[in-house]
Amino acid sequence: MTWVAAVARLRARRESGVLVTVATVRGHAPRDAGAKLVVGRNETWGSIGGGNVEAVAIDRARQMISVPAPEPEPELIDFALNDKVTNRHGVQCCGGTVSVLLEPLPVVRAVAIFGVGHVGLELARILARMDLDLHLIDSRSDILAEERLDVLSDAVAQVHVHHTPLLPEEVLEDLPAGTHVLIMTHDHAEDAALCDAALRTPHLGSIGLIGSAAKWTRFRKRLSTEGGHDDATIDRIKTPIGLPDITGKEPATIAVSVAADLLHTFEKERH
Repeated sequence: MTWVAAVARLRARRESGVLVTVATVRGHAPRDAGAKLVVGRNETWGSIGGGNVEAVAIDRARQMISVPAPEPEPELIDFALNDKVTNRHGVQCCGGTVSVLLEPLPVVRAVAIFGVGHVGLELARILARMDLDLHLIDSRSDILAEERLDVLSDAVAQVHVHHTPLLPEEVLEDLPAGTHVLIMTHDHAEDAALCDAALRTPHLGSIGLIGSAAKWTRFRKRLSTEGGHDDATIDRIKTPIGLPDITGKEPATIAVSVAADLLHTFEKERH
């Protein structure tokens, strides 16, 4: 498997990893500059030449995976390949020096938009420019028509489309752990069911609901009296979503506001 395919596999599995590259070589070394190795939690793909260099790189990569930094940064490790150096995993006496670059491959964030109407589509267009897993869920097939979603054809994000004609809330269980959920369907009854189901799905990240204060008053009462949720649980839902100082009602304006608010949530996760 090529290193590109290995990175793609980790991405698809939502598993973190480290891309290891021979950055520089002086003198003789097992591999030339540019050789690559991909390290996962339990697997590796490719090789940077074996021996002590590769073993040390794998050890450090696995440390980076097991104890991820809030803002992971690349690391550069230098090796002298001669018999005078005490190595952790045996002697390599090729005679040269090697620098190895370790680049973290963290699991990308996931966002789910329930309701891909005017606002939802504008929001998807913005979020699609980011490196994340973007889930678009709607009970209406025409809303998810291929020609309508063509505006996302050049997306950086991995876009996953879910048509849910009966029970959109069933998608919640299958979303990746930590997924940030934004509820903005065309139907307030659907919104209410999604709010209740989201509060019963512990592996989710933040939960946001679009709508007015009057809508939330009704929802909050229903979640308490009919859903049996306590106040602390209900407070997991943020509403209204978006930045409070942006009051425009155009779909694109609302979408920019909601996206900026979501970025604030991402920043809080780092600290």
